[in-house]
Amino acid sequence: MNFDIADPALAGVGHRRIEWAARRMPVLAAIHERFEKEKPLDGVGVGACMHVTTETANLLLTLRAGGARVALCASNPLSTQDDVAAALVDLGIPVYAVRGEDSETFYEHINAILDTAPDIVFDDGADTTTVLHRERVDQKILAGLEETTTGVIRLRAMAEDGVLRYPVVAVNDSDTKHLFDNRHGTGQSSLDGILRASNILFAGRTVVVAGFGDCGWGIARRASGLGSNVIVIEPNPIRAVAAAMEGYRVMTSQEAAPLGDVFISATGNLHVFRGEHFAKMKDGAILANAGHFDVELDLKTLGQMAVSHRELRENLGEYTLPDGRRLMVVAEGRLVNLGAAEGHPADVMDMSFADQALAAEWIIENADQLDAQVYTLPDEIDHTVARLKLEAMGGGLEVLTQEQIDYLKSWQVGT
Repeated sequence: MNFDIADPALAGVGHRRIEWAARRMPVLAAIHERFEKEKPLDGVGVGACMHVTTETANLLLTLRAGGARVALCASNPLSTQDDVAAALVDLGIPVYAVRGEDSETFYEHINAILDTAPDIVFDDGADTTTVLHRERVDQKILAGLEETTTGVIRLRAMAEDGVLRYPVVAVNDSDTKHLFDNRHGTGQSSLDGILRASNILFAGRTVVVAGFGDCGWGIARRASGLGSNVIVIEPNPIRAVAAAMEGYRVMTSQEAAPLGDVFISATGNLHVFRGEHFAKMKDGAILANAGHFDVELDLKTLGQMAVSHRELRENLGEYTLPDGRRLMVVAEGRLVNLGAAEGHPADVMDMSFADQALAAEWIIENADQLDAQVYTLPDEIDHTVARLKLEAMGGGLEVLTQEQIDYLKSWQVGT
């Protein structure tokens, strides 16, 4: 078996951490048990470019239980947990991921999983899909799955341009993914990363959140819950009003720049915080990125502006400007929740990865009916995952009476 990891000796630690995550993923465990019996993915090749975490490990083990042959590489150079990579290799799964790998190695690893001839590609950010469309145009792929908002944006652009070569399921658009993973997972884990890197007190600080989609919503809610004064930057008027009605101040990035103690971008866009903002920020301001790619903070410009740069703490860089102000950057501007912490808690990834596993099964069942476009999963799958999660949490669903069902279907019943 081919693989490229940091240290196989870390496998023991990885096994224990994977086991701990599995205990908090009951929905995926139920799917694992069924897959082991039914083998719905028998003989299917899966190439996964995802964050190499304990939760991802449990997804891959579920897919393998369903009969798939799987290979994994990292979707972000700083998100790999080297002990998890070692444990997966120890379990016989090819892994190509080393925390801190450079860009060249990152793409070598993507090509390594594609060399295993996968039928289905699991992507997180659409990097693997992009390689397949730019460099490996003759490689046949049955279908793809996309896990994150940024990747779905890229895929819809490809579909609109008519260049998408195979069907892709936007798992991110499932309600049991983005309403929980993006809101509660990103919200908690982004602040977790900033806390681990800086050990600051959020109470009383002004936190500027750029972007008020599901991820920004979660970050703002968690920051507010810790006692922060939250400012939201948002170009979409509907979302901006939504933020205002949540009680947050809404203003332009220029207005927010001199006010913030902590700046967190969650937009999926380029250079959200840049030179004109750095010039106004107060001494000690902390910048973090919760978007998929490391382009939201214009660190090239910050580096040019600074007279010195040093690693002040683990995952906390300090840039000193000519006037003596110091700006702090968490995790090199990469995904803060994975670069400086462990990513989303397993409890929320339980639903996201249940969606992934069931999406793979759905693709195999419906492959001959799918065109080269972006699909969302049927509501039935979404509801199944939600129901299983609620049951695992000890909750129960209300059952409508037949009278209520008839009332909701009728337009003839008056007051």
